[in-house]
Amino acid sequence: MLDKEFKYYLENQNELLKKYNNRFIVIVGGEVVGDYGSYEQAVFESNKKYELGSFLVQECTRGEDAYTQMFHSRVIFA
Repeated sequence: MLDKEFKYYLENQNELLKKYNNRFIVIVGGEVVGDYGSYEQAVFESNKKYELGSFLVQECTRGEDAYTQMFHSRVIFA
């Protein structure tokens, strides 16, 4: 499940930031195959060449914010 692509992003984040800061990059294997201004555009254009599920679209930003999500709930356990 795109582990190789995500690992590539994490290991090369600083270098990728220099070239693709605030862009949505498309990673296949260990290679950036495209960069776009929006997530939707990245998926739409990449799906013309690659099957859905075979590429990673990653927002290229500093730190963990681009790949970490926090969910809050009002559920209380008693």
